[in-house]
Amino acid sequence: MATKKTLNAANLEALGAPRLAELLIEISTGSAAAKRRLRLELAGAQSPGEVAREVRKRLGSIARSRTFVDWQKRKALVEDLELQKRAIVERVAKDDPHEALELMWQFMATADPVLDRCDDSNGLIGGIFRTACHELGELATAAKIDPVTLADRAFSALQDNGYGVFDDLIAVLAPALGKVGLDHLKGRFVALASEPVEQPKGERRVIGWGASGPLYADQVAASARDRAVRYALMQIADAQGDVDAFISQYDEETRKVPKIAAEISRRLLASGCAKEALQTIEATVHRRGGWDWPDFEWEDARIEVLEALGRTDDAQAARWSCFERSLSASHLRAFLKRLPDFDDMEAEERALEYAESRKSVLTALSFLVGWPALDRAAKLVLNRADQIDGDHYEIMTPAAEKLAGKHPLAATLLLRAMIDFSLTQARSTRYRHAARHLMECESLASSIEDFASFETHEAYANRLKREHGRKSSFWSSTA
Repeated sequence: MATKKTLNAANLEALGAPRLAELLIEISTGSAAAKRRLRLELAGAQSPGEVAREVRKRLGSIARSRTFVDWQKRKALVEDLELQKRAIVERVAKDDPHEALELMWQFMATADPVLDRCDDSNGLIGGIFRTACHELGELATAAKIDPVTLADRAFSALQDNGYGVFDDLIAVLAPALGKVGLDHLKGRFVALASEPVEQPKGERRVIGWGASGPLYADQVAASARDRAVRYALMQIADAQGDVDAFISQYDEETRKVPKIAAEISRRLLASGCAKEALQTIEATVHRRGGWDWPDFEWEDARIEVLEALGRTDDAQAARWSCFERSLSASHLRAFLKRLPDFDDMEAEERALEYAESRKSVLTALSFLVGWPALDRAAKLVLNRADQIDGDHYEIMTPAAEKLAGKHPLAATLLLRAMIDFSLTQARSTRYRHAARHLMECESLASSIEDFASFETHEAYANRLKREHGRKSSFWSSTA
């Protein structure tokens, strides 16, 4: 049961408003984020209009700032942006959706200046703006904005989309745009595509070099414009359900690229044109070399088309082929799901035997552990221990963890492979992990009744000391 000293709302209320106000002033001293939150709350206590004014002022400050935001300052910026976005959606929009929409456009306008001056290597800040873009759709619908006016606003935004924050804009605005707005937006992009590209006055500015020579600023700008127009027209075509308009954005050769063919075939299939979808899929030109790894997007589109045409045996054969070439668990599960009872058990055994015999030990191990078929995974490790590459810790570490319970020897061999690689290759950055693996081997040793032809833990540890005794940073981590 909570005591009166427990930090909860009821106990804080008991302190009384005056004391809480004093504490908030004290806590917010030196914290810009806390002060901004309190100002918004005070503004909200007056009216939604005051909240809007507070947000507008803050967004202006964010847009004007030129201070570089490194990874250490990124968290504060993220919290600030989220605070402003929530205030727009949760406070202003309830009373004035039109004002909220204008504020969200202003919020989106800060994307470029913010991303220009910050380290967004994890994509977190860009993600905030992409989420905000989706909020525009609901706000525009609630505000009942004129569709032509909205289309013009979208047109302007999409021409300045360097960071891709408006990539989904047409899709999210489609309900608010309706036919009138989408037609107007399409007309504006068609007109833009026919406008002549402005030629530079004087000497052309070189901004880089490519395989064919210098890259000129006007050339890059023209290419960017063409891509923006094509992408917008494709989105409009999707919003209007116009498959032919979507297809027309690609020339004949481009339509044969597997990824593009998959996109086109899915749209044809959705519109009830299964035969045309199959023709598109079969016209694809694959440029592969070496091992015939599946192009999953194309393969899955082809399977969908085959199923739609009632060619279930061909669809099943395609699923099995994907599994054979890549040990794709999802394709195997889909294959087994469509088999009669008992046939699926026999097919699963056949698939597991095939996976176990795969040339790449790590590919087979990853599949068997993930399926899971831990008995087979352990057997694989024991039979082919000399083929295991200890460099692939991203596969072997989780595999060792899953095998440790019932197959401690197999888990030990995986841990040893990673230890041996780290020490033999002198990967000092991995010594701390290798030391932890060695301690795990020691812990597992008591569970291993028979090491068979493999070294006991004591023998293995002694060999490491003989061969790598001078690697003090490793041994100090084992103490």
